[in-house]
Amino acid sequence: MESLLLDKKLKHITNLILEKKEEFSKQKKYEEKDIQQQLEPWRVHLIQIYADSVSTNDTKNFEVLEEWGREVANLLVVLQLPLDVALEEISYYRNVIGEIIKEEAKAETFTFDAFYQVISRFNVVVDKAVHWVSKSYMTDFANKIQSARYAIDELSIPVVRITKEIGVIPLVGDLDTNRAQILMENALQHGSDYKLNWLIIDLYAVPIIDTMVADQIFKVIGALRLLGIQVVLSGIRAEIAQTMVNLGLDLADITTFSSLHQAVEYVNQAD
Repeated sequence: MESLLLDKKLKHITNLILEKKEEFSKQKKYEEKDIQQQLEPWRVHLIQIYADSVSTNDTKNFEVLEEWGREVANLLVVLQLPLDVALEEISYYRNVIGEIIKEEAKAETFTFDAFYQVISRFNVVVDKAVHWVSKSYMTDFANKIQSARYAIDELSIPVVRITKEIGVIPLVGDLDTNRAQILMENALQHGSDYKLNWLIIDLYAVPIIDTMVADQIFKVIGALRLLGIQVVLSGIRAEIAQTMVNLGLDLADITTFSSLHQAVEYVNQAD
């Protein structure tokens, strides 16, 4: 009987919170009106989850909360807002809802055990909200940085079409494994799309040629040849030539030049 009475009181608190969820969602203001409008729907959702946690101890609450955390994190990343925004919101509505629970518990003369049970369950939900938002935000943020880095790397390895059948890839900076993969993808994709007969890979601005870099370049050359595209290397400085010799690299069947100008001149004559 006491259990049924407590459940009825808890349901009353849940309904009381839900009746005011729209009002609560507008209490916290941001200067940017657009951001304010986009934050309100997930505030309402958070208040709904908080309210349900008062009267139910269902694992579905946590599943809903996890999905909410992903949505919020994605919104923050899209709006370029810091994680602190979500954490402040979670904390703010913890206090708003917590105050309602406290006042209603007083009015309904909850026992200490009953109040502890309710507030503990509520705090677990709040802690889970912090956990899922933080985890999802860091994942989304890392993915966004990775995508941006990939886009920058891709733009830094362009295939420049100088005639209908001749293209140039001017490499700049260190060629790590990731950029080597982009070099392969861009060379094959654009070489095929442009229907190139020749592709000049200019190494003048590549500071270091080691075994890994040389191996990647040779793989690109081999793949391009399978497409019927001839490859010329330019920008072979003295130190690069010496490094290649020291590494025992066989350049016998690869045409090389010290400058891009010489390579372009050669290819124009050969084409």
